[in-house]
Order: sequence, then C-alpha cells, then structure tokens
Amino acid sequence: MPELPEVEALREFLDAHLVGKEIARVLPAAISVLKTYDPPLTAVEGAEVTSVARHGKFLDIEAGGLHLLIHLARAGWLQWKDVLPSGTPRPGKGPLALRVALTGGDGFDLTEAGTQKRLAVHLVRDPADVPGVARLGPDPLAEDFNLAAFTTLLKGERRQLKGALRDQSLIAGIGNAYSDEILHAAKMSPFKPTQNLTDEETATLYEALRSTLADAVTRSHGLAAGRLKAEKKSGLRVHGRTGEPCPVCGDTIREVSFADSSLQYCPTCQTGGKPLADRRLSRLLK
Repeated sequence: MPELPEVEALREFLDAHLVGKEIARVLPAAISVLKTYDPPLTAVEGAEVTSVARHGKFLDIEAGGLHLLIHLARAGWLQWKDVLPSGTPRPGKGPLALRVALTGGDGFDLTEAGTQKRLAVHLVRDPADVPGVARLGPDPLAEDFNLAAFTTLLKGERRQLKGALRDQSLIAGIGNAYSDEILHAAKMSPFKPTQNLTDEETATLYEALRSTLADAVTRSHGLAAGRLKAEKKSGLRVHGRTGEPCPVCGDTIREVSFADSSLQYCPTCQTGGKPLADRRLSRLLK
C-alpha cells in the first residue's frame, strides 16, 4: 500500500510533469473507481493543471478550479506514460481503473491489482468534500507537528501503538509498513498501550516517527513513479522481512498475522526477546 513517503514522491513527480499542461480526457475503465458524479469528469477536460497537492495518502490534482482526488488504497498504483495508448480503454479488461490523458499525448494510468477494488477517485470543488480527507489528522511531517502536538494527540488514547499510528483521523499518512518501521526504530512493542507511555517514551516515539518518514521521503526524492515501489521495499528494515535477520541486532524478524494483514517486529529490539502471540488480542507487554 502506498503510504505518505510514496504518495509525497508521486506528488512531487506529478507536480513536475502535470502543472501547466492541459487535460484532454479523463477516462474511467472501472465503474467502481469513480466515487463522485457532480461535477462530471468532463468538467476538467480542457482545463490546465495548476497544482498537485497531498492530503495524507490522497493525491490532489487541481485543474479548472476543481480537484481530482486519488486514493490508491492497498493495491493501486500510478503509471506515467510519455505516450499513452490511443483509443478509449475497454471497461473491465485488466487492472486499468482510470486514464488521464493530456493534450500533448502523455498522461497516466491508475491501475489496481487483485479482486478487492478499493482505489478511489473523486472530482470535487473542495478537497474537504471528500469524507476521507475531511477526517484526516495532522500531517506528521508538517512544521508545526512538534513533540507537544504529538503528546497532545496521544492524551486520552487507550489502544495499542500499532493501531494508533495507523489511524488516519489521528495522524495522516502512516500505514501498515511504516508503522512497523517506526515502532522498530523506537524499540517498542506494537501492542504496547498508548496510555502506558512515559514522557521519555513519547519523545522517543515522536523522534522515530519523524526520522523514519523523513528518511523515506528523502530516499524517494527525484525517483520516477515506476521506481518507487522497489525503493520502498529496499528501505524497509522489518516490514515484509519475516524470517530475515534484524539489521540492528541480528535476531530473527517475526510476524503476527491478522485476517487481512500482518505486522513484523524484532523480539530483541522491541519485546524484550519474547515472541508475541500470533493473535489479535495478545496481552504481551501490557
């Protein structure tokens, strides 16, 4: 799933490749991808792209005073093409979900692998008209997201750290992969309750969050859209690396599986050398 660092890199890439260009057509190839109908997609055809922004994991392409909001979800991706295929894409054929064609012949495709179609596109007058954007918490890389702001956010929270970090209404942009990476950097169990954090631990978690995301954004800086997935995978230390040695201590990275996801962690670095029970309601390290 693309998370804040990858979406920020896509924003940067699109800012360089879209701004100042004119949209020729927006062509949905999957009915499920389009979540709004007023204004219609034809409203941006012939409009010049004036900016590309990011809201958490949402991309925001502004053209003609309207906002094309894209959420890539778990299996979606953006593929830039210097020369787009001619003709209109056939609905229901392959992973193609939507095509944005520019008047110069270039543009991009939105694709989604798998059978669970969650990629979402909204065309709205205001980004806040999209419920997923309206409920977003603060951006963790914003200048005003300091330790005091982070501490205030966690006050009153009573849940496990993993779930808190992934909650988009609490902090925008962090998903399954980078929550694992942040907790490994902070040397904390994913199941540790937020209410049990000391002031020192809160500061440690904050520094791990900021540095992990900032480092990932730096690694992705300047990369073409097609190289971002490989860069993300190569930079992860624990997520998706079950059975491999921890790069910090050499212990074997372990996994906890859930119904539709899994987390990875290092027992030595994060749980005092004890493996977590592989079930959702583990009580270890409370």
